Amino acid sequence: MAALAAGALLLTAGCSPGDGSGGTRGVGQLPSPSLPTPASSGPSASPSASVSLPPAKGAVTVVSTLTEGLDSPWGLAELPGGDLLVSSRDRGTITRVDGKNGKKTLLGTVPGVAPGGEGGLLGIAVSPTFGSDHLVYAYFTTASDNRIARMLYDEDGTTPGHLLGAPDTILRGIPKGSIHNGGRIAFGPDHMLYATTGDTGDGGLAQDKKSLAGKILRMTPDGLPLHGNPEADSVVYSYGHRNVEGLAWDEHKQLWASEFGQDTWDELNRIVPGGNYGWPEAEGKAGKPGFIDPVAQWKTSEASPSGIAFAEGSIWMAALRGERLWRVPLSGKADGEPLAAPQSFLKDKYGRLRTVLAAGGDRLWLVTSNTDTRGTPKPGDDRILVLKVR
Repeated sequence: MAALAAGALLLTAGCSPGDGSGGTRGVGQLPSPSLPTPASSGPSASPSASVSLPPAKGAVTVVSTLTEGLDSPWGLAELPGGDLLVSSRDRGTITRVDGKNGKKTLLGTVPGVAPGGEGGLLGIAVSPTFGSDHLVYAYFTTASDNRIARMLYDEDGTTPGHLLGAPDTILRGIPKGSIHNGGRIAFGPDHMLYATTGDTGDGGLAQDKKSLAGKILRMTPDGLPLHGNPEADSVVYSYGHRNVEGLAWDEHKQLWASEFGQDTWDELNRIVPGGNYGWPEAEGKAGKPGFIDPVAQWKTSEASPSGIAFAEGSIWMAALRGERLWRVPLSGKADGEPLAAPQSFLKDKYGRLRTVLAAGGDRLWLVTSNTDTRGTPKPGDDRILVLKVR
């Protein structure tokens, strides 16, 4: 309980002025919040001798179904020890899933969540210092905006459904819409919090640096701007995005993001600080000056990408409309170029796929999304699958 008290103290001390969203492997003392070094834009460096390149053709094996019977699952985060937290977009709840036997325990409902359209309780993340502060972060839609809040998780509590403290909002005022709310949050290798937002259906907001819509954001765990960000006193890290729902880092600590296109091309982008990714002036590999083209692209019927993860030298991307898992093998070079063409797995076997999370080594967790009003639920939906990949 001492740790719980310490976490409560941090929760109070860290509130943003005016207040009334990855895995946790290898966490420790927080480093200074400097800006990540982008991969070189010049000639590619040779792959490190310690980097084992993935094969051009991969493989996926479904090891097991960890759990099933989930309602509109969206976000997924790993706790120290291997258990998982999963958010329900429409119910506004967070559930703990035992990483070994799949047993579900309801932690509680996040107050203020206003589900509707593509909004609701979306991404979740576990504090990189969870062992001492017991904080869980969530990105969610309210009646007026999208926001990011953190809650104290009382692991010693005995009443299921009442194990979460009151939300402490660290960032508010992210524009909301019936579509394109973004919603993925994750702590990066620098232990800073990253969040994705959508354009809410208003493409012009993506090019407006003063708006938080259509962006990737980077902030301290307290929700504050980092002075090393592309613009002083701004949490905006990159812009010109239509709707980003996937974030992952490779072995070079390079940030990747998946993005929904409109009618033509969905994208996988290599994110650099201050980069303009073109929307609404460009979709896919447009080759227009001033905009950064995606590293890979797909027809919207084949993808509609949500979560992504990095494992075994490849980016793995969950596809909603495409109902498959995409693999993009990387070259191991700092520029992050693909080693081979994207390859798909599990097509039409499990329906819509929402979230994928690295589980260590050659394992992934994969979350289906058939109870979100756009899928066709089958018995057992929705579920978390355990995959072995290469």
